[in-house]
Amino acid sequence: MQIRQTAVSPAHNQHKLNPSKEDDPMKIKPFTLILLALSIILLAACSSAAPETVQVEVTRVVTEIVEVEGEAVEVTVLVVETVSEAIESEIAAEETMEEPAAEAPIAVAPQTDSAESIAPMPTPSPVGTAVPPADMFFQDYGVNPYILTSADNLSTFSLDVDTGSYSIARRYINDGLMPPPNAIRVEEFVNSFDQGYLNPPDTGFAVYADGAPSPFHNDGTYFLRVGVQGYDVEEEFRPAAALTFVIDVSGSMGQDNRLGLVKESLQLLVDRMRSDDTVAIVVYGSNARVVLNPTNGSDRSTILSAIYGLNSEGSTNLEAGLNLGYELANRAYKPGGINRVIIASDGVANVGNTGPEALAAQIRGYADSGISLTTIGFGMGNYNDVLMEQLADNGDGNYAYVDNMDEAERLFVDNLMSTLQTIALDAKIQVEFDANVVQQYRLIGYENRAIADQDFRNDDIDAAEFGAGHSAAAIYAVQFVPGANGRIGTVNLRWQDPDTRRVQEISGTFNTWDLSSSFESAPTHFQLAVVTSQFAELLRGSYWAEGVTYNDLRIWADRLAAQMNDADVHELASLIRQVSS
Repeated sequence: MQIRQTAVSPAHNQHKLNPSKEDDPMKIKPFTLILLALSIILLAACSSAAPETVQVEVTRVVTEIVEVEGEAVEVTVLVVETVSEAIESEIAAEETMEEPAAEAPIAVAPQTDSAESIAPMPTPSPVGTAVPPADMFFQDYGVNPYILTSADNLSTFSLDVDTGSYSIARRYINDGLMPPPNAIRVEEFVNSFDQGYLNPPDTGFAVYADGAPSPFHNDGTYFLRVGVQGYDVEEEFRPAAALTFVIDVSGSMGQDNRLGLVKESLQLLVDRMRSDDTVAIVVYGSNARVVLNPTNGSDRSTILSAIYGLNSEGSTNLEAGLNLGYELANRAYKPGGINRVIIASDGVANVGNTGPEALAAQIRGYADSGISLTTIGFGMGNYNDVLMEQLADNGDGNYAYVDNMDEAERLFVDNLMSTLQTIALDAKIQVEFDANVVQQYRLIGYENRAIADQDFRNDDIDAAEFGAGHSAAAIYAVQFVPGANGRIGTVNLRWQDPDTRRVQEISGTFNTWDLSSSFESAPTHFQLAVVTSQFAELLRGSYWAEGVTYNDLRIWADRLAAQMNDADVHELASLIRQVSS
C-alpha cells in the first residue's frame, strides 16, 4: 500500500596393424598357404548400471610375406582384435550427433529482432562443476544483525538502485558456479526486479510499505517492504544529453570478447540518441586518448565507426582515462541537460592510481558540478567489482554489470531514462520504528549504505542518485511486541533536487492493520522481493537465513513465475532451481 505522506511538488527528476608389404625382393612360390583364424565376436553383456562398457572383437584382413621351409610365402591372415575404448568413443560421438544432451530447464526473455548477441546467454551448467574465474575482487561488508527497538528505533541508509551484484551472481550460476558470498549485496538483488509501484501522478516521489508473516519461520517473524517510486519522464520529453563514453581497451578487455560486447551494448544507446545530443569517446589502455570529439547524436555512422574501430591494447591506466573523460565531458557540458560519463570496463586498474579512494577523490568535484557517472562492468576473471561500485557511488551515479545483450537492452532501452536522467541527489531513508509495537528489527542488505542516524538531515553527507522512473525497496525482518497494535513506524525520505539544489523531505506512516494476514495473500511483488532477498541471504551464507532452504525458495519462485508471467521472474526461478538441484 502507499502510505500516507505529505504532498510535494515534482522534482526536476554464466591401433593400426602393420600395413601389408606389396613389394618384396624375395621370390614368391606359385602356391599360397592360407592360414585362417576363426573370428569370434564377443559381446559383453551390459548391466543396467554401466551400459557403456561394451567390448567387441573386430576381424581385420592382413597380407604378409613369411618364410616357410626356406621359401617366401604370401600369407593372408584374418586377425581378431579386441576393441573397447575406440568403439565407446565412436558410439558416444554418434549418440551426441543424433540426440543433443538435455539442458537444464530455463526460461528467459524472448530474443528481440535487434542485433544478435556476440556474447549469448550461456547454456546453464550444473552448479559447482565449472572452474572458478581467477582474480575476482569483491568486498565483505558484513551482515546486519537484529536491533532491539528499545535501544535504537532508527534505521537510516542511502537508497541504492544498482543491480550489478545480481547480474554477476546470475553469470556465475549460468556458468555452473556458486557466486562468492562477498559478491552478494541483497539490495541489488531486490532492486533488479520491478516492485509494482504506481508512478506518482503529481509528486516527485511516492513512499510505499507492506508486510506479511514469514512463510519460512515459526517464531513470529514478519517481513516488511519499504519502497520508493520516483516519477517517470517520457523519453520524448527528456533534456538534451551530452554523453562521454570512457572505454577500457586494455589487454584484459580482449578476453572472452569483452570489448565486442561493449561495442554492441553501446550501439543500443547510440541508436537512441537525438540530433540535440552529443556523444564523445575516450579510450584508455597504457595511456588515454580521445577517439571521438563531441559529435551530434544524429551522426550515427561516425559514432559507430569510432566504436567498432576499437581494439584491445596495453595495460590499464584507468586514472588517465577518467581524467581525460571528465575533461572532455566538462567541455561538452550542456546547461540544463543530461551530462554523464559512462565507463565500460572490467574494473582492472594497474597503472597510475589504482585504488577506489584515490580515483573517487578525483571525480568528486565533477560530480558536484553536475556531471554524473555510470559504470558498466564486463567479463569474468580479472574483474574488480569493488572499484566499479565505489566509483559509481562517488560519481553520483549507478553501477550495472552486463553479462549478455539482454542485460544491455534492459539498461539502455527498457530503462533508458532511469539510466540517464537524474531526478534526485543524496536520496536517504530513515525508518522510525515504534518501540511499543516493534520489539526488534533487522534491515536485510544495505550494509555498505548505512548512514548515521544523526546524519539523516545533514545535507553534506553523500547519498544515492535516483533516476527517472526508478524504484528502490528495502526488506526488513521484524518481530512485534506480543499483542501490540498500532503504528509500526514512520518512513522518511529526504533528497536534493538536481536542478534547484533545494532539499525536500516527505514522510508516511505504516500500521499493523496494513499488514497482510498471510504471505500468500500479500501482493505478488512483495512476495517476489522477499523470495529474492532470501535467495541472496542463502548465497552469501547469512546466519539469519538458517532454516530457509533453496527448495523452499524454488517452490515460491516457480509459483510466482507462473502467476506473474514475467520473463525476469522466470529467470530467477531458473537460477534458484539450478542452485537447489
